[in-house]
Amino acid sequence: MNPRYGPGMLQGARVAVVVPAYCEERLLPKTLSGMPAFVDSIVVVDDASPDGTARAAREQGDSRVSLVRHARNLGVGAAITSGYARALELGADAVGVMAGDAQMDPADLPHVLEPVLGNRADYVKGNRFVHAAACDMPLTRRLGSRALSVLTRAATGLDVDDTQCGFTAIGRATLESIDLGSIWPRYGYPNDILGVLAQGGFRVVEVPVRPVYRDEASGLRPWHLASIAGVILRRSLVGVSAPRALPAAATR
Repeated sequence: MNPRYGPGMLQGARVAVVVPAYCEERLLPKTLSGMPAFVDSIVVVDDASPDGTARAAREQGDSRVSLVRHARNLGVGAAITSGYARALELGADAVGVMAGDAQMDPADLPHVLEPVLGNRADYVKGNRFVHAAACDMPLTRRLGSRALSVLTRAATGLDVDDTQCGFTAIGRATLESIDLGSIWPRYGYPNDILGVLAQGGFRVVEVPVRPVYRDEASGLRPWHLASIAGVILRRSLVGVSAPRALPAAATR
């Protein structure tokens, strides 16, 4: 845990972190063990993993962990929105998102949260492209992310450079103001929520974050790029779709 921050010491706010996880039995313990001490609640959302992801969360031995399990696989976007709903129930003032695959540096979490806590932003996205370690990202991922960022900027009007980065923070008031049920549940979620925020006039900023890549296999495939582009165009052409009910989930 980061010794610079103790419980409740990050600007006196109650902080929750949502950890979407699918088949992350191996890497989830590392993600959870690195969570800074100032984080009050950790909401792990197991998106119907067939492996021991849920068991790994339970066995972490961290009283801050709240486990939400989907009965069937609904997608990373649905996992995050389920986590947001649980974080609101837990009284969070600000909610970060860190994936369960240990590809986000917990040392960056205060920097991601601070624009929200300082009322300089409603939503913060990490930007891997401006970090000194940007070249650690696989070239194909960088090129694909760049292409989707160009399309998202054109569709939303937001000046966002790294739209696909999942390291984010959002304030409670913003979460309570948007329709979480309308957001795309699968690949394309990061772009769709940016469309929602742009339509609502919310303030979106980026901060540098370190990309962490080792031997983890990416779930992003070339055909996902076309489907994500379709999600971006859907939001820009037709606006907010009919609300989708948030998934029922078992919570520990």
